[in-house]
Amino acid sequence: MTEPVDPADREIRLAIWKIHILHHAAEGPIYGLWMMHELAEHGHRLSPGTLYPILSRMEKNGWLTSVPGQSRRERREYRITKAGRSLLARLRSEIKELHDELTEEKT
Repeated sequence: MTEPVDPADREIRLAIWKIHILHHAAEGPIYGLWMMHELAEHGHRLSPGTLYPILSRMEKNGWLTSVPGQSRRERREYRITKAGRSLLARLRSEIKELHDELTEEKT
């Protein structure tokens, strides 16, 4: 998605980005810049002004926790919480069910 996100699509895109973030945080610590590059590899070009507020809201919701670097130049590390893992497990199940329904061949 190289063009700007249509405001009408933004709500759904935000959910997709958050699920992607949770998925990677479940695999290990993530960093903002790395996450921007990871999302870009999938066609989602987010600016820091978009990504960092998402990470902040996810932290406020209790899905992520963060640890600042030792100095101002060191990056902030984000980790998934127990609540984030629980949410991701539920979402995986729901997404699989939706995927199966969307890809089911109609006869």
